[in-house]
Parts: sequence; C-alpha cells; structure tokens
Amino acid sequence: MPESGKPAARSRRDPQARRRAIVRAAADLLVEGGGGDITHRRVAERAGVPLGATTYYFTSLDELREAGLQVLVDEIEEFVEHVRSASAGEPRGPEALARILHEYFSDTDQMRTDLALYGATIHRPELRPLALRWFDGMVELLSDWTDPATARLLAAFTDGITLHVMFRGEPVELDELTRAITALIRSGPGREEAK
Repeated sequence: MPESGKPAARSRRDPQARRRAIVRAAADLLVEGGGGDITHRRVAERAGVPLGATTYYFTSLDELREAGLQVLVDEIEEFVEHVRSASAGEPRGPEALARILHEYFSDTDQMRTDLALYGATIHRPELRPLALRWFDGMVELLSDWTDPATARLLAAFTDGITLHVMFRGEPVELDELTRAITALIRSGPGREEAK
C-alpha cells in the first residue's frame, strides 16, 4: 500500500453491474413513457453512467429498448408465477379469480409496465413476441380456472381492464370484476364445470 494509505490501484468497475443498471434505467424510462422513445442520453443519466457506456453495451436504441422490455417481461412473468404460487390450493371459482385479478389491477406500477410493453410493441412490431410471452403466460395462468378458449378470452379482457384502469386512474370495483369474470367463465365451453 502506498504511503498515503490508499490502495495502489482503483478497484475495477463491474461491467455486468453497469450493464444491469443501464438496462434497468431503460426499463424504468419505458414504463414512465408508456413504451415511447428513449434515448442513450436519458438512459445514461438515469443509470448514473457516462453516455459512452450506453453505446458501448448497446450499439442501437432498438437493442437497448429490447433489453429494457425484456426486463419488463421477466418481471411480469415473475408476477404471474407469484400469483400461481399464492393461489395454489385456493378454490377455482370466479370469485377467487376476481380477487386475485383485482389485486393485480390495483397495482398501478404493474399496470404501467403492461402498457409500456404493449405500447412499445404497437410502434415496433418486431418486439411483438415479447408481448405475446406475457399474454401466453396469462392464458396459461387463467387455464387453471377454466378451459383454454375461455382463458384466452379472459386474458384479452384483462388487457381491456388494464387500459380502463389507467385511463380512469382508479381500480375497477371488485364486485363488478367478479360479475364480469363469472359471466365470461360461465359462457365459455367449460360452463358446465363452472356452475
């Protein structure tokens, strides 16, 4: 150690931590902007890294945007798995599903994340597979409660409720949600089992 008492060389920066910070910043900006455009400069400022770091790890904005969206998809999938684990052993009736979805729709950050994902894919169709992963995961989760065709209908319904919640700025009432889910499940091919 030199006479000053300081280490002889600065500790090396963690390149993976820096890359993660950049991707997290891109994801956060996508959510805040509803999936709209991001810039290397805004991401660098948000991540607290030099501008050159963003272009070092991501040569194009498309690549950076996709990495940010991938983080959002991973988080949504983690949430779906959390719901599946939390609902294990719960009754499989429409009322139980409505309670679970009501909790989901009451999470404003989650709603913003969903809209950011869909907004980005509307403007950039090449990113559609990321949004479809989310939709397919939701269908798989909802298939625990009903047949696959009705699960797809319920997943599309959740997309509409997400928009409704964000436009109105308030969650949908639990009793309204319960009535709608009950009607959807009971009108599907698996209606005999749902009665």
